[in-house]
Amino acid sequence: MLQCLIIDDEPLAQELIAKYVQQSGRLELVKKCANALQAFAILEKQPIDLLFLDISMPVINGIDFIRSLPNPSAVIFTTAFSEYAADSYELDALDYLVKPITYERFSKSIDKYFKQNSKPDDEKKYLYIKVNGRLQKVIYTDILYAESMRDYMKIVTVKENYITHLTMKALVELLPSDLFVRVHRSFIVHTAFITSVGRKEISINEFKIPVGDNYKINLKQWSKL
Repeated sequence: MLQCLIIDDEPLAQELIAKYVQQSGRLELVKKCANALQAFAILEKQPIDLLFLDISMPVINGIDFIRSLPNPSAVIFTTAFSEYAADSYELDALDYLVKPITYERFSKSIDKYFKQNSKPDDEKKYLYIKVNGRLQKVIYTDILYAESMRDYMKIVTVKENYITHLTMKALVELLPSDLFVRVHRSFIVHTAFITSVGRKEISINEFKIPVGDNYKINLKQWSKL
């Protein structure tokens, strides 16, 4: 997942962006920082992919903070002041969000990041999920199937099983549609591992996976590929 940092001296603004980060299903929030000095300390210890950065902050404002970094991360400015937009473009900011920020506008910024930084060969090989507080790399070709358990997903691979805090909707968006098919409201499977298909269930090795009535069309479409 994309590692991100929120830098804003307003607690309510921090919480809103943090909520959007979690809702997106594609981002991992490393830390919420109240000022640039706190952010400096984190950036010295670990790489960060994306900064959500307020401009008007005490001691060091967001513009000066970015200018001080030798190799700055991608940045999305989050501010109540539209007059700084020109400065943000000079700094090659990914986007400029004016408060109050809606989730729709936030989501467009994230889509923009992935479009600009997409690597097709890499995207088809693996994803990252959070397991026991740590990021776990999972190869697509190792995944047999995934089962929804409310707000969690059980991902069954050829080597071991993982439980991660993720919704089915978010996982479907992460997995390539040419490799995986949803066969039930609670199950998505890797088509390469399907060994048999019945009216009400499919087999993946020794596992029996139920097929929902509303998802049979997915299997029909897959079998015609």
